[in-house]
Amino acid sequence: METRLKLLCLLGIFLSSCTNWSILDNYIPPVSLTKQAEVGTLINKELANIGKPFIKPTIAVYPTSFTDQTGQRRSNSSYASFSTAITQAPHAYLIRALKHASDGEFFDVVERVGLDNLTKERQLIRSTRKDFKESKDLLPLTFAGLLMEGGVIGYESNIKSGGLGARYLGIGSTKEYRQDIVTVSLRTVSVSTGKVLTEVLTTKSILSVAISQDAFRFVSNDTELVEIENGMVENESVNIALQNAIETAVLETIQLGLKKNLWSIINEEILNAIRG
Repeated sequence: METRLKLLCLLGIFLSSCTNWSILDNYIPPVSLTKQAEVGTLINKELANIGKPFIKPTIAVYPTSFTDQTGQRRSNSSYASFSTAITQAPHAYLIRALKHASDGEFFDVVERVGLDNLTKERQLIRSTRKDFKESKDLLPLTFAGLLMEGGVIGYESNIKSGGLGARYLGIGSTKEYRQDIVTVSLRTVSVSTGKVLTEVLTTKSILSVAISQDAFRFVSNDTELVEIENGMVENESVNIALQNAIETAVLETIQLGLKKNLWSIINEEILNAIRG
């Protein structure tokens, strides 16, 4: 009996060691302690490495122009959840994607999210300078020629779900998965004419996978029961998936703008020939 118990314990250790790899196909490492905060970078490297334009378009993103329009609540089968499925500030990802396109050299992004605070601060500066009779004037605010509008228009959960499992002589293993999809719409609007210059729709899947192993045995003349279980669940980050979808939408917007001659990218060969 002691030999069987030792074998079952070794089996449990072996099953637990089987989960020390990523169960998603995106090479996410196992969970580890992060001692320092990490500085986020663009997920879409093509957007970061795209060429520089001849003239940088000036773009404004208002907080009400790019929002979560799904109203989707976080999925929970046990109780009613009032937490939203995605962030309520998706415009932050849009501003970041615009600001870091071509390493920050493609767009000029003007502040419109904190416009009230900016206006109040400018009024305070004016009143202070007036009281102290300072003649120096504030520079005018930069206006935008383009507006970015749209939002997260869809979040569908459990688009696909399923699993696979097998058990033999009380030893088994199962694998389950679930797929969600987030959809982003992005429009570029001309301030001077009000025309929609470009319109892009992107989707990104969100994958969740669970793996479990167990061993089930009767010992000591079928009077004692030993059961060992082990498992691991890995969920793809919703925020990272949303960031990826927005960055892809910005990249597609730039490419559509190139096709429609809304802007043009500097050709390094021509530029070097002019300089030479």
